[in-house]
Amino acid sequence: MHVGLIIIGDEILSGKRRDSHLAKFIELLAERGMQLSWAQYLGDDRERLTARLREAFASGDLVVSCGGIGATPDDHTRQSAAAALGRPLALHPGARELIWQRVQQTAAEQGQVAAEDHPDTVRRFEMGVFPEGAGIIPNPYNKIPGFFVGNVHFVPGFPVMAHPMMGWVLDRYPQLHRQVGVQERSLIVQGAMEASLTPLMEQVESSFAGIKVFSLPSVDHPQWGRCIELGVKGDAERLDAAYIALKQGVISFGASISTELVR
Repeated sequence: MHVGLIIIGDEILSGKRRDSHLAKFIELLAERGMQLSWAQYLGDDRERLTARLREAFASGDLVVSCGGIGATPDDHTRQSAAAALGRPLALHPGARELIWQRVQQTAAEQGQVAAEDHPDTVRRFEMGVFPEGAGIIPNPYNKIPGFFVGNVHFVPGFPVMAHPMMGWVLDRYPQLHRQVGVQERSLIVQGAMEASLTPLMEQVESSFAGIKVFSLPSVDHPQWGRCIELGVKGDAERLDAAYIALKQGVISFGASISTELVR
């Protein structure tokens, strides 16, 4: 199962807010020996969101979507998810109860008494309107839940809420956790062109199933100047043999190796 992340919000695309979800999600995945397969940024456009979420639901990937699940006019994620699924929106009873608990708590803190039929309360219940059949994602910050349908999960855009909810989502999939995740070993190569090393990279990748070869060229690296970081990544049990083959190939080519890295 691949893992994907969708980050939603015009404020991210305009630069008004800086995204922190991508780095945190990668960190949460790494803690569980998992790896991100893809990520995408999208604005608050209902038609585009619907099309992309339709693809996400059909993909079979484990997907987390951040942002746009509120109840203001610029929030479209809940409606787009329902349209992508071809399902109606409905107030989730469990979400309603959690929201009501939050409303009562807030009112008590202000010395007031909450009313279920108050217009503000009714509007807050809108945040629990999800595609029919959705499950809820607990929000430890303020009780207002996210939701999921199948393997696609929706959390708020606020990092203080979204990040613990992301962890909850990943812990729904213990079968994807690994004691040792993807590892990397690489060389800093000088005196060779990337194009000249491509046949070696292709040979190593074809010889070791499950191993990916990568190349990161630099023209002005602060430590090594013009160089190529050439390496392999994958499961630990296959990594060493692939790395030895790559290193021997670089030596045979006649390039120099400045240092070796392990991640």
